[in-house]
Amino acid sequence: MRAGDRIFQNLTTGAGVLVVALIGLIGIFLVVQAIPALKADGVNFLTSRTWVTNDPTNLRFGILDLALVTIYTSLVALIIAMPISLGIALFLTQYAPRQLARPFAYVVDLLAAVPSIIFGLWGILVLAPVLSPVAQWINDVLGFIPIFGKGNIFPNFAGTIFTAGVVLAVMVLPIITSLSREVFERTPTPHVEGALALGATRWEVIRTTVLPFGKAGYIGASMLGLGRALGETIALAVILFIPQAGHFDWSVFDGGATFASKIASNAAEFNNPTSAGAYIAAGLVLFVLTFAVNFAARAIIGERQSA
Repeated sequence: MRAGDRIFQNLTTGAGVLVVALIGLIGIFLVVQAIPALKADGVNFLTSRTWVTNDPTNLRFGILDLALVTIYTSLVALIIAMPISLGIALFLTQYAPRQLARPFAYVVDLLAAVPSIIFGLWGILVLAPVLSPVAQWINDVLGFIPIFGKGNIFPNFAGTIFTAGVVLAVMVLPIITSLSREVFERTPTPHVEGALALGATRWEVIRTTVLPFGKAGYIGASMLGLGRALGETIALAVILFIPQAGHFDWSVFDGGATFASKIASNAAEFNNPTSAGAYIAAGLVLFVLTFAVNFAARAIIGERQSA
């Protein structure tokens, strides 16, 4: 092996080891900092809905509501973003002429460059008033279904999981679209040409060759988008209304707080190490959750590439 190749190999290996070491050190830091607060916790950390951390001598905090709101908001975003991203990716790779597909793809990718605070302000000031009548109509018509029932901040339909989910869908859209587009573009040309030679329509080509080839990549891209949604902070801190009474009750019209928005909104309590430990413990759960989602996404993509 040439000296240049050996140096490059060592550098890339070192970079990979460094990243893994940093992730491990972050995990260790979170565990060490969270242990004192967990020992002082007066309720069950995993199943309690109570969150009282302003008195370090009487800590009572549980993550059940935070976990449910975090997952629920991200799933709402994923349900909205996945079909839209799929449609955009298929349009750009299978239907749009090249002179249109390239600039259109750039515009979609640029959504990822918009700061979270801008999405948050847009969501609460512009989108929420538009969505409120829609949410009211859904609640009136489908309110007998628990997920569309009156939320814990009724009649406020602005700072809800529904609004937050729509904003998150816009935020994860470029991630899912970009990765899906890359996968669909790599559909083997002989497969496409063979289907066309047999008289298949464009939609039949997509259904029989493009989608089967890119299915795992599309799922992996969606899971990476889910990981992005789980960790969103500022936008959700701006949008979600945290009710003073009432817990999460499985309605998309509930208010609440996610792991990240809860931590960001209560930074003033970090002056006390024990109180800060409660938020670090919540951050540890979010760290494990996002790590698991991203690991699963990479596993799916890797399995498809090796197949």
